[in-house]
Amino acid sequence: MRVLTIDNSYDVLAGLQETLGNAGFEVLQAKDGKEGLEILTTNDVDVVLTEISLPQLDGFAFTREVRQQEKYYELPIVFLTTHTGQNKRDEGRTCGGTGWIVKPFNPQKLIQVIHRVTH
Repeated sequence: MRVLTIDNSYDVLAGLQETLGNAGFEVLQAKDGKEGLEILTTNDVDVVLTEISLPQLDGFAFTREVRQQEKYYELPIVFLTTHTGQNKRDEGRTCGGTGWIVKPFNPQKLIQVIHRVTH
């Protein structure tokens, strides 16, 4: 299974690479939403994990862009973020997000969520 992770923190990306790679996932990584869109359009991806607060194209704008393309309508997009407010969660659902995980993440729960949204 191929996971696209989008975060502007190299430490978070490194942690995701280690956690997901050790669990048998193939991991593609982007540092912002714009790069995430470029990777998505040139690779088959099973699920996206994205931070909300990103340079160039934030996680909500990324999700809106992805949802405008019919071929990605059912692609699971999970927000992996430090934001905990209900208004942000509501905005995430409105723009087409599939799930929400608060950082710092529990590796086992993260893997469980990925399996849940992809099956």
